[in-house]
Amino acid sequence: MYQVIADEHDFIVINKAADIHFHSQDGSAGVVAQAEVDLGIKLYAVHRLDTLTSGLIILAKSSQAAAEFTRMFAAHAVQKYYLALAKGKPKKKQGWVIGDMAKSRRSMHKLLRSTNNPAITQFFSHSVGEGERLYLLKPHSGKTHQLRVALASIGTPILGDTLYGGATADRGYLHAYSLHFSYLGQTYDYTVAPDLGEAFTAVAVSAQLNVWQQPNELSWPALKKNE
Repeated sequence: MYQVIADEHDFIVINKAADIHFHSQDGSAGVVAQAEVDLGIKLYAVHRLDTLTSGLIILAKSSQAAAEFTRMFAAHAVQKYYLALAKGKPKKKQGWVIGDMAKSRRSMHKLLRSTNNPAITQFFSHSVGEGERLYLLKPHSGKTHQLRVALASIGTPILGDTLYGGATADRGYLHAYSLHFSYLGQTYDYTVAPDLGEAFTAVAVSAQLNVWQQPNELSWPALKKNE
């Protein structure tokens, strides 16, 4: 279900597998509950990942640490970076996706043209094969299904994300790739590449991840007036 990536005094960082529930449901333990059992400690969720999404999650070890991380996430002081794979030609190959989000049908969300309280996503993309692109995504807000909706809105739904029109695949190709933040005066930086999924382990993807090893140090696309 997960791997422990770091075990710090106030928190742990785990790498969740794809297709694992975050919260317990249907009588089965979610990844947080399972980690509590395995590690024998109380853990506090301070952010979450969708079931289909793999990758890095911070879990606090105390209510005090959880409160501080909650404050940090609300202030956008935790930089999060995701990887996604999608088929097709996007409306733009890098830039921003900005718009309000609203609930749609079948547990879906949709992107609106208005920007009263928008979901904001910055991204790069790179061709990794015929008709397939790898995306490096930097969310500047934390809306439900934000990245899934963002890529669907530019005409390239995530591979395996059939809810938003993505092609059928062996997994949903969205991965929480990197976290960068300062906690109590110390800087922390975690980056873990996806290790499951035939398309994620392709040679072209691995080559591009060598370029994107430190996402927080990249020169991210500037915001244009029409975005």
